[in-house]
Amino acid sequence: MAALIAVFGTAATVRAASIDHSDGFEFFENKIRPLLVERCFECHSTSSKKIKGGLTLDSRDQLLKGGDSGPAIVPGAPEKSLLIKAVRYGNKDLQMPPKHQLAATEITLLEQWVKMGAPDPRTNTASMQAVKAASTHWAFQPVSDPCIPTVRNARWPSRPIDNFILAKLEANGLRPNFAADRRTLLRRVTFDLTGLPPTPEEVTAFINDSSPDAFERVIDRLLASPQYGERWGRYWLDLARYADTAGDSADYPIPQAYKYRNYVIDAFNADKPYDEFIREQIAGDLLPAKSPEDRRQKIIATGYIALARRFSVDPQSAHHLTLEDTIDTMGKSLLGLSLSCARCHDHKYDPIPTQDYYGLYGIFNSTRYPFAGSETKKRPADLVPLIPAAELEILAKPFQDRLKAIDEEISRLEGERETLAQEMLSTREARERLAAANETRDDLIATAPVLDVAFAVSEGKADNARVQRRGEPGSLGEEVPRHFLQCLGGQSLPKTETGSGRLELAQWLTSPTNPLTARVIVNRVWQHHFGKGLVQTPSDFGARGRPPTHPELLDYLAQRLVQSGWSIKALHKLIMLSSAYQQASLDDRDYGKIDPANDLLWRFNRQRLDAEAIRDAMLFVSGQLDFTPGEAHPFRSEYSWDFTQHSPFTAIYETNKRSVYLMQQRIKKHPYFATFDAADPNSSTSERSISTTPLQALFMMNDTSVHEQAAHFAARLLSQCRSEVGRIQIAYALAFGRSARPEELREGLAYLQHHSEKLSARVHSPQERKELAWASFARALLASDEFLYID
Repeated sequence: MAALIAVFGTAATVRAASIDHSDGFEFFENKIRPLLVERCFECHSTSSKKIKGGLTLDSRDQLLKGGDSGPAIVPGAPEKSLLIKAVRYGNKDLQMPPKHQLAATEITLLEQWVKMGAPDPRTNTASMQAVKAASTHWAFQPVSDPCIPTVRNARWPSRPIDNFILAKLEANGLRPNFAADRRTLLRRVTFDLTGLPPTPEEVTAFINDSSPDAFERVIDRLLASPQYGERWGRYWLDLARYADTAGDSADYPIPQAYKYRNYVIDAFNADKPYDEFIREQIAGDLLPAKSPEDRRQKIIATGYIALARRFSVDPQSAHHLTLEDTIDTMGKSLLGLSLSCARCHDHKYDPIPTQDYYGLYGIFNSTRYPFAGSETKKRPADLVPLIPAAELEILAKPFQDRLKAIDEEISRLEGERETLAQEMLSTREARERLAAANETRDDLIATAPVLDVAFAVSEGKADNARVQRRGEPGSLGEEVPRHFLQCLGGQSLPKTETGSGRLELAQWLTSPTNPLTARVIVNRVWQHHFGKGLVQTPSDFGARGRPPTHPELLDYLAQRLVQSGWSIKALHKLIMLSSAYQQASLDDRDYGKIDPANDLLWRFNRQRLDAEAIRDAMLFVSGQLDFTPGEAHPFRSEYSWDFTQHSPFTAIYETNKRSVYLMQQRIKKHPYFATFDAADPNSSTSERSISTTPLQALFMMNDTSVHEQAAHFAARLLSQCRSEVGRIQIAYALAFGRSARPEELREGLAYLQHHSEKLSARVHSPQERKELAWASFARALLASDEFLYID
C-alpha cells in the first residue's frame, strides 16, 4: 500500500505533524472503514442506488470535498466537521444515519479519527478509475515504431510516409491524385516554409532545373532563410498565447515581450532541438549556460510562462487565475491535454484528477512571475535582469533618485497650491511653479535609461499547494506534493528539492517515456503542411479529441523526430519530400462521396492564406516589405503610465515589417488581425478559424493599407516595363507565380482602358490616370482568390 501511495501521490497530509501514518492507516482499516461500509455506504457510496445529499465516502478526497452541505470533515477539527455534527444528533436537521443513531463507541471512534487528521489510505476511486482508463486510451500508450506497410502501387511512394497513406487509400478503394505542377508546388512550399510567395526568378529557376534533387534543394534553401523562423515562430506564438500587453483590466504594456518573440523566431531558424526548446521555456533560468549570451537567451525563454494572462484591476489578487492560464497553456501546447478542467473537480473525461492539477499548481506557485503594472500599482516589478545586478544599479539609481526628488517636489507644490486655494489666495504663481516642475519631470522621463531586463520568471518561495475546493482559493483542502501527471508517470519532486520544481517538470515533459510530447508536435507540423493534423483536434489528445486518422504514421513521425535529435527542420523535409505532400488539389466527385473530408489524403487540401501571410504577401509584391527583424515597440516610458480600466492602454504601431512583428494587444486586437481570423492572444490557439465575411471583401476593396500597397504595386509595374502587356505579365508573375493566359491579357487590357476612360472626367493628367488605373488593376489581383489561396 505504501508503494502505491508513493507512486500516485495521494497519501493524506494531516495537520497534526506527529501522526504516524502507518498507525493512522491501520486505525482506519480496523476501525473506520468497517463502520463506514456497514452504517453509511447504503446512501453515500458511488455504488449506492441513490446518493443522498450529493455525498460519497469512498475516498478521503470525497470526504474532503463533501456533498451539498459542504466538506464532510475538517482534518484535526472534529467540532468543525459536518460528519461529526451529524452523527452526534445535536441538530435535528442534520442527523446521520437518519433512522438509528450510531453507538456512543462508534461516534467516539469517528471523533478520534478526525482528531488524528483523518488518515485514510484510500485513493480517489473515480480518479484511480480514470488513471486505469489511461492504459487503454491510444494517446497514453508508448510510441511504437511501426513497420512500413506493403502497398500494391509500389511506384507511387517516394518516402515511407507514402506507404502509410497509400495503404489506407487502397484499403478504401482510392488512389492518390496526380502530382502538382512545378509552379503550384513551388508556391505551396514557399508559402509553407516562409509565409511569402516565390519570386518570378525562383519560379523560372525551379522549372528549368531538371536535376533529381531540385525540390530538395528548394526545401533546403527555404529552411535556411531567415523568413522560415518568422513563419514557423508565429505558429508557436499562437500556442504560447503571445501578446505585448498583460491582459489585466487596463491591459498594461509589456515592453520586454518582444525579446521572447525574437527568441522563438531565432530558435526555429537555428533548428534548436525541440526538447531543448521546451526545457528552456519551462526552466531556462535553472539550466547551465555556455556563455553570458546563452544565459541571457535562456532567461528570456521563460517568457513562455511569464506571459501568462493577468486578470482584474489588481492582477496580484487574482494570481490563481494567472497560474491556471499557465497550466492550461502548458497542457494544451505541449501535451495536447486540457488540464484546467481539473482545477475544480477531477477531469470528467481524461485521467487527470484534481490532485494532479494542484501538483503542477504548486510548481508554478513556487515561481516568481514578473508584474507588468496595473491600475492599482502602475510600475512594473520583478523583471529579471539580463546584466549583473551591480551594473543595473549603476544605470538605474541616478535616474530613480532624480525622479524621486522631482516627484516629492511636485507633491509639495500640489499641496501648496491647494492650501492657497483653501485660503482664497492667488494660486497663479503656485500653478506656474507646478507646471514647471511637471515639465522638468517630463524632460527627465525622456532621458530614462533603457534597462536590459526580461519579462521572465525566477524562483520564488518553494512550497506545495493545497487543493482549492471547487476552484476557490479561499476554500483550501489538503496539501498536495508537487508532482507530474499520474497518467504520464506521476513523478514527484525529491524530498531534498528546495526549488520550485520547474527544472524537474522540464525533464518530465521531455522524458523519452512521455508518449505525448513528440506526438503532439509532429501532429502540429503535419497540420500546418496539410491544413489539418493526423489528429484533427491538435490540442486535445484526450478522450473527447478525435483519434488519429493514421495512428501508425503518427508514431512513425514521432520516432523519426526523436531519432533526428528533435530536429523540426528534418521533420519538414521528411514530410515535404513525400509524394503525399506533392499531390495536386484536384477534386474528384466519386472520391468525395467515399471520403468527403479528405481524411485519407487522396488529394492535397486547398488552403486560404492566414492573416499574416496575406498582409506580408501584399507588402512583398508591392516591393514595400521591410525584411529587417523587429525589435522593441515605441511604448511610452513606464514612468508615465497611468492606464485604468476606464482608460486602458491601446495603440497601433504601423510598420512595413513582417506581421509577426506587429504589436499585439490582448484586450483589443489589431483591426486587421480581427478581420482575418488571427489567433486570440488570450488563450493558446491551435487552429485558426477560417471565416468568409463581407468585412474581409470590404477591407480588400476599401482599406487604406490595401490601396497604399496596390499603388506601390502599380508603381513597381510602371517602372519595370513600358509595354502594358509586359506589365500584366509581370503582375501575374509576382502575384500568382505564373504567366497570364491570353484571355487574361485581353481582360486586363480592357479593364485598364475602361478604368482610364472613367477617370478622364475628373482626372485631367494622363500620367495620373494611368497610375490610378494600374493601382485599381493591382488591387483586383490582390483581392482575387488566386492570391489569397494556395493549391
